[in-house]
Amino acid sequence: MEDQRELQLLPTPSTRRITGWALGQPVSSNLAVAEPVDAPSLDLQLRIEALRWHSAEQIRLAAIERAYAEQIRELTRKEMELAQSEFARARLMWKKVQEEVENAERQKVRATYQIDSSCMEITCQACQQRFRP
Repeated sequence: MEDQRELQLLPTPSTRRITGWALGQPVSSNLAVAEPVDAPSLDLQLRIEALRWHSAEQIRLAAIERAYAEQIRELTRKEMELAQSEFARARLMWKKVQEEVENAERQKVRATYQIDSSCMEITCQACQQRFRP
């Protein structure tokens, strides 16, 4: 019988005695307010709020990462365009240099023929063989 009385004095899961001390307020011990509190529901609500906050934080972080990725993608695109432009300029310069080299080679050949013909006019036949390779 005493065991049953002790059990009856303990709060049940559906109702709980909340004193001022439990709420953080000093209240005399003879004043106790009995309020029905659904503890699992409160705990569930707190967990849901925490999950909502966590989800919102994850969404915010994902949006920041997405914006950063977009910026990096845009910078990379600009760098690629710049590199392609520089490559096209380098290719054009290479072609111009090749043309100049070919032109210099042609002038060298012409100058060689002119020198050879001048040497033939000036020198004798014995000396010409000395100048020819």
